[in-house]
Amino acid sequence: ANGSNNWAVSGSRTKSGRPILANDPHLELTLPSVWFEMQLTAPGLNVYGVSFPGCPGITIGFNDHIAWGVTNAGRDVRDYFEVQFKDRTKTSYWFNNSWKKVDSLKIESFQVKGGATLYDTVAYIDQGPVMYDQDFESRISRGKAYAVRWIAHEPSNEMRAFLMLNHAKNYDEYLAAIKLFVCPAQNFAFASVGGDIALWQQGKFPARWQQQGVYIMPYVDNRYTWQGYIPQAENPHMLNPTRGYVSSANQRSAAADYPYFIPGDYDLYRGIRINKQLEGMRSVTVEDMMKLQNDNYNTMAATAMPLMLKHLQKSSLSGIESAYADTVSAWNYFSDPKMVAPTVFKIWYDSLETFVWHDELRPLHAIGFNPHEKTLIEALLRDTSFPYIDDINTKNKETLTMAVTASFKSAVTAMQQLAAKQYATWGAYKNTTIYHLLGQDLTAFARRGLPIGGGAHVVNATQHNHGPSWKMVVEVGSPMQAWVIYPGGQSGNPGSKYYDNFVNDYAAGRYYKAWIMTDSDKNDKRIISTLSFNKK
Repeated sequence: ANGSNNWAVSGSRTKSGRPILANDPHLELTLPSVWFEMQLTAPGLNVYGVSFPGCPGITIGFNDHIAWGVTNAGRDVRDYFEVQFKDRTKTSYWFNNSWKKVDSLKIESFQVKGGATLYDTVAYIDQGPVMYDQDFESRISRGKAYAVRWIAHEPSNEMRAFLMLNHAKNYDEYLAAIKLFVCPAQNFAFASVGGDIALWQQGKFPARWQQQGVYIMPYVDNRYTWQGYIPQAENPHMLNPTRGYVSSANQRSAAADYPYFIPGDYDLYRGIRINKQLEGMRSVTVEDMMKLQNDNYNTMAATAMPLMLKHLQKSSLSGIESAYADTVSAWNYFSDPKMVAPTVFKIWYDSLETFVWHDELRPLHAIGFNPHEKTLIEALLRDTSFPYIDDINTKNKETLTMAVTASFKSAVTAMQQLAAKQYATWGAYKNTTIYHLLGQDLTAFARRGLPIGGGAHVVNATQHNHGPSWKMVVEVGSPMQAWVIYPGGQSGNPGSKYYDNFVNDYAAGRYYKAWIMTDSDKNDKRIISTLSFNKK
């Protein structure tokens, strides 16, 4: 799942007295970059930031009055319903004790290179399209018919939301803009020249009863349909909190007393680290925010390792195993590229997951379903006798000590193999690579083996080919000042020096100051080229 970080710090906590906003959206790392950096100026408009190539306006950035950044909310806004068709014509389905006509049938065609065109007749009911049926199965549908209800299928106007954000001058105009944003739900961080900071989780969310939609639901009557939507005003948000900062890192957005059921895929550990660091900061500077974006502390490892080391049976370890145990015992939990301990932890934890889950969940593994990484450590912290620890394929009763020790020995074997190939350090093992947009086979156009730390559950969430796709720190005031970096360049031509000229600085955690041009800069010698459009 794609993640991101954003936060805004009040001027009451900064050295300059101005708010500071930071954002780094986490996406697949590609060349050319997924983002295009630009400044747009027109009468009444001066906005700077990045946009997806081809999309109008700035998606993440700032104008002369406000700055904003986004992260994925992770909210579940899609449910599946099992439909009972009368027959394979898919013209009627069982509902409220009678056969009901489908809303429509649409024939979809899929052209296959070198093969015959594939046709599929899709039935539409009031809940949405029937994605799977006897004629078009998935790995899990097995001939059953499943309709999908998804907020993204409903009319919306996200482009207008960003257009209004580009022009917004204050909190009220920011709020009016993001209210138009429906899907996919985002956390919009905000800071203004007027001194306001804010954070809204924005989207259109179904009002569900507890646990509704966690599993596929039968659609034979109205018992399982959505009961309207959560009111816009009750979306999680905060404006100028007394703590002096707002932040999001894909974590759950509301406290336990929030009155609505909000299922989703939430991260945990990056948000803990960000909030802890921000809470302890005073006289915050732009440099502090850059350092936090590049922070390599692994909060998940710091949570899991004490328990894992406690249950490691050290008396059973060989000499080389004891040496690796000493390495991880002395680890400070920073996932820096030259360290070996982060690699040991990653392989050890993965091996422990396999030990615990594989026997019971083998059929799900085969179709690509696995528990989230954080699920296991959360379960073990609650109960060290967690039932899934026992291997159902043996007569013995496996304990956590047995699981932890066996998985550690397996990890050491893997580490020895990596060390022999010079891949034991975290940077070498993770092998951060920016592939060409068209695929990993175009290796000549990729940047491979970048010496970058971080990883999953780390603020610097750089993984093998996924991570911060744009880093931005804005000191909000008159004039605006910003420091930015992204893993690419402004050109899509692999033969241009501007294809990847920012990659080395990105890998080193360095930024450049955004050049916010004015009319007086039009003839500046730093301008490489100019493209002019003239009326005929």
